[in-house]
This record gives sequence, C-alpha cells and structure tokens, in this order.
Amino acid sequence: MTAICVMVLGTTSGAGKSWLTTALCRHYARQGLKVAPFKAQNMSNNARVVDGGEIGSAQYFQALAANAEPDVRMNPLLLKPEADTRSQVVLMGAVSRALSDMPWRGRSEKVWPHITAALDALRAENDVVVIEGAGSPAEINLHASDIVNMRVARHAQARCLLVTDIDRGGAFAHLYGTWALLPPDERALIHGFVLNKFRGDAALLAPGPQMLQDLTGVPTVATLPMWWQHGLPEEDGVFDDKTRAAGAVSKTIAVIAWPRISNLDEFQPLKNVPGVRLVWARTPADCAGADWIVLPGSKATAADLAWLRLQGLDRAVAEHAAQGGAVLGICGGLQVLGEALIDTHGIEAMDLGNAPGLGLLPLVTAFDANKTVRHTTATFGELTGPWAALSGIAASSYEIHHGQTAQHPAMAAAGDVARAVLPNSLGWQNAAGNVLGVYLHGLFEDPRVLQALFGASVPTLDSVFDGLADFIEQHIEPGVLQALIHKD
Repeated sequence: MTAICVMVLGTTSGAGKSWLTTALCRHYARQGLKVAPFKAQNMSNNARVVDGGEIGSAQYFQALAANAEPDVRMNPLLLKPEADTRSQVVLMGAVSRALSDMPWRGRSEKVWPHITAALDALRAENDVVVIEGAGSPAEINLHASDIVNMRVARHAQARCLLVTDIDRGGAFAHLYGTWALLPPDERALIHGFVLNKFRGDAALLAPGPQMLQDLTGVPTVATLPMWWQHGLPEEDGVFDDKTRAAGAVSKTIAVIAWPRISNLDEFQPLKNVPGVRLVWARTPADCAGADWIVLPGSKATAADLAWLRLQGLDRAVAEHAAQGGAVLGICGGLQVLGEALIDTHGIEAMDLGNAPGLGLLPLVTAFDANKTVRHTTATFGELTGPWAALSGIAASSYEIHHGQTAQHPAMAAAGDVARAVLPNSLGWQNAAGNVLGVYLHGLFEDPRVLQALFGASVPTLDSVFDGLADFIEQHIEPGVLQALIHKD
C-alpha cells in the first residue's frame, strides 16, 4: 500500500488550510478509504497528547476526522513559541533541547530525515494521506530551507490545492503570485485553486477564474462561501470577537488572552453552550461583569505573568476573587494563581523564571527539566462554591507541563491550606471555594463536565467533521476530489 497524497497549500497563513485538510480527511474516510493526515512542521502552542508524545492540535483533530488513531508521525516537528525569537522544538513527540538551541535555518537538514521517514511510514499504511502546508509555499527567502511545503510536495508527488482568503482582497493576485514564484516542477503539482470565505454572488467573479486559468493552466475548482461557525477549534489565535451561543446570556466567561496562551482550542465548546458569552480579556475592562475569569495554559508562564501585571489584570483578577467571583486556573493558569514560581533549570527565561504569583492559592510551582505529557482521567473530590457541581465527576483530560506544584510549606504550617480536590497534585481549591486551579486540559471537551457545570451538551466532533465534509462536497466542482486520488 502506497498512499496517494493530497496536499492543501495556502497563499497566506489563515487562508483556510487546516479546516480544509480536516474536511478532506473526513470526505475520503467516508469513501471507505484508510486515511491519515500529515503536517511536517507546525508552529503552535496548541498541542494534544498522542501515542508517543505530543502533536499540534490541528493534526490531532484531522486524525479523528480521518477515523485514524493520532500519532506523532502525523506532525513530526512541532515548534512551540516561547518568545518572538525562540521556540521549544518537539521532534517526533518529544522535546529536543539541542534543536531548540539551534539556529532556525540550521535545523532543516537535521530534521528532514525524520520528516520523510514519518511520511513514508504513513504512506505505506494508508490509501490516502492528506497533507497540510504551512504559511505560504512562495516565501522565496525560506525556499532553500523549506521542509513543510514544496519539498514535502515533491517528495510525495502530492496533488496540491492552493487556497486563498478572498475576503482579504487581492485573491487572484495572491494565487497568481504564489504560482508564479514557484519553479516549473513545483507549479506542475498545483492541481486547483480554491477561493475561500467568499461573500455574495459567485457569478460576479467572472471572468477572473477563467483569466487566471489562461495565465496558469490551473482551474479554480471551488468557491467556498464565508462560514462563521464551522465548529472546529481555532488553531493560531484567539477569537477577537465576543462570542455567544444561542439564547439570552446567563453566564459571561472571561478568558485571559495573554501573549503565550496555549491550548486555547479547549475553550471552543464554550462557544456552543446555550446562554454562555465568551470574552477574550486583554484589559481589566474586558473582565468587567464577568461571572468567571479563566487563566488558561501558557507556554511562557513567568513572562505571561509579567504581562498580566503590566496590563493591570492581576488586580482585576484579585478584585474579582475578593468579591467572591469564580476564578479557574488551568495548567499555567494554576501556576500563576499560587504564591511563587521557582525555576532552577532555566526552563523559563532566566530573568523571569523566579517570580511571585498572584497569591490566590497557597501553592508553589517548581519548573522541572522533564516535561509531563500524558492522558489523564481523574475524579474530582468534594468541591464547594461555584465549582460544587464538579464533585464526583470523573474527567477525561490531558496534561502538558514542566511545572510541579505543591502546598507552600510555610503557609501550610501557618494554617493557610488549599484543599486538594484532585489526586496526584492535579488540582486545588481555596478555603472560600471560589478559586480553583487544575492541571487538566480539555475539561470543557468532556460531556460530563459540560453537563455538570451548564446542564448542556454541545455538538459532537463527529457531527462537526461530517458538516465540514458535506460543505466541501457541496461546493467543490464535481469529480475534483475523486480525480485528486485517481492513480495514473
């Protein structure tokens, strides 16, 4: 078995590669084919635990859409930004300190054998591999060190679709310019153009698509309408709009949108809970009127804590808690809620790693050189206050963190003790009951948690994947998807 490879390229970041790749995975899986996703290199702080370590969340969801078991081969290289000029490098699921310390351009030849081995192994086991590119394939300054776009396409002789965001304007120029900057052998791999996020009457696009085909020989195979609520989690950034599901607002949840937010995709289900309004908070004003304030995961906890203080959000969180408002810290958010962050291994930036926390829980976090990456099912003990509904709930979740958190010894001796509400140092609650900190990612993806906290259920991932496949089957020209996997 040697899989045919279909690849989704984009003219820019945010053009629609990830969701279109997910849709193609489900489409081909519904044809009875064995399908796997692949992305050679992903840059994202949204990661999921899989067999062998961690991969980007997008490839995790693509694997589920393909009815495949997610594994590290589907995203052999994951870059997790820690600062504007520094990323943690995860190779085949595990952190590589050597690659993390290496200059960007020096990594390519080191990792390329791992990338090709992972892709070749997936091809040997599947009928179709749906590959996602990154950014644009026409970044001519990066072409010589490319390991994620056209070098992968050439290796797999992939049949490529090039997608552009027409809502941004300049779509035909983006498509033509991208095609024109590629060398002839790479142009030959482009089998179709896709116009994404179109609003209005598609007939008004004429004669643009035909003129583009006359210039390039490549047909425009789809004009995809704007679709605001496809249901997939965001991959690269927070939702900048205030979001609300159906019904009158009964609960406003403010999630702190600090610069190195991680695993933000776990909040997607909150968008679909009836009566919930989700706000991404960057200023104290964004927290005004919130019922809950959530401190999410962070890839640079100490740096994000410094940013929190700079914005005055530390005071906003403290005042909210003092007034009895519900506060939830998840992973890095839990660490920030404690008394102190201790970094003797240089995991965080050296000038920021040791820092006082917000002091809302009497805990101390010590960063450990070894990273915890695992699936976890843990049962909540007895909780009080706004979190009481979680008592006795067995939550299915995952952990990705360097820090290890424990009671502050001096404060415990003085009687200021946080209540452990999860086993194995996974969660604590303050004496008043309104502040809860946990190491569990993915709580809001667990139907039992949603039902307990909101009395609600949300659409299943399977229904989301089927909706994506239905959408592209309706709007891509007939026969195109089958032609892409036809063996010559």
